[in-house]
Amino acid sequence: MTAYIAISFGQRHKLDHQLTIVVEVLRKFNFQPHVFVDRYQFDPTQEKQMMQQVMTNISNCDMLLAETTHKGIGIGIEAGYAKAQNKPVVYLRQHNAEHSTTLSGISDYQIIYESTEALAKQLSLVLGKIIDSQNDDFTQKPS
Repeated sequence: MTAYIAISFGQRHKLDHQLTIVVEVLRKFNFQPHVFVDRYQFDPTQEKQMMQQVMTNISNCDMLLAETTHKGIGIGIEAGYAKAQNKPVVYLRQHNAEHSTTLSGISDYQIIYESTEALAKQLSLVLGKIIDSQNDDFTQKPS
C-alpha cells in the first residue's frame, strides 16, 4: 500500500524530523511512503507536467496525508483530488499552526500534534483505523 504525503515544497526542510517520524510509522504499517516534493523537481514552466504527475501518483496511492503545519495551495489541491477519488485523507498539523478549515472539512481523520511522540501515537491509531476500514470494505464486497 502507498501513502502519498502532501507537504509544502518551500517549507519542507522545516519538517524534516516530523516527516521522518511519519515515514517510520507508515513503514511499520506496511505503507510505502511517497513524498512528492522529495521525488520530483519541475521547472516553473512545467506546471502541466507536474500536475499530471501529481494526479497519476495520487491515483496510484491508497491514502493521502496532508501535512499542513505550513499551508500551501498545492496541498489542498492534492487532498481534494484524493478525496474525489474516495481515498482516505488525513489532515496533520502542529498544534500551534494555523487551522485549515477547508482541509479539515474534507479530511477523514485529523491529527493535531504537540510533539513527535504524539504524532507517532496518533498516526498509528489512524492507520489502524484505515486498515480496519479497508479490510471491512474488502470483506463486504460481493465475490
